[in-house]
Amino acid sequence: MTHPEFVAALREGRVRVQIDPGAAGRYVSARLLLPLVALPVLGGGVALALVGWIWSGLAVLAAGIVIPRMIRRSAPHFILTQAIDDERIYNEVTDAGLLQVQAVA
Repeated sequence: MTHPEFVAALREGRVRVQIDPGAAGRYVSARLLLPLVALPVLGGGVALALVGWIWSGLAVLAAGIVIPRMIRRSAPHFILTQAIDDERIYNEVTDAGLLQVQAVA
């Protein structure tokens, strides 16, 4: 199914989209380089806590743990939104098997 056909069918309710949440989380995490961003943030939180800014350090640590999890949890919605808006993303996620389109009976 081409991208324009997908968008039209989705808006008319003729297809159902299925996205694997675990695979979507890994995909978005890799695309955004979350581990490479989260590790320095966690290190900064530890450094702040060690130099005496305990509450600020704990807040940064919490943000470094919670924000990547929130991003991974919202990954299926992000992928669907991007697939509707961008043909290149649609082709990429359908080829990877992240987004599966099924006709509604």
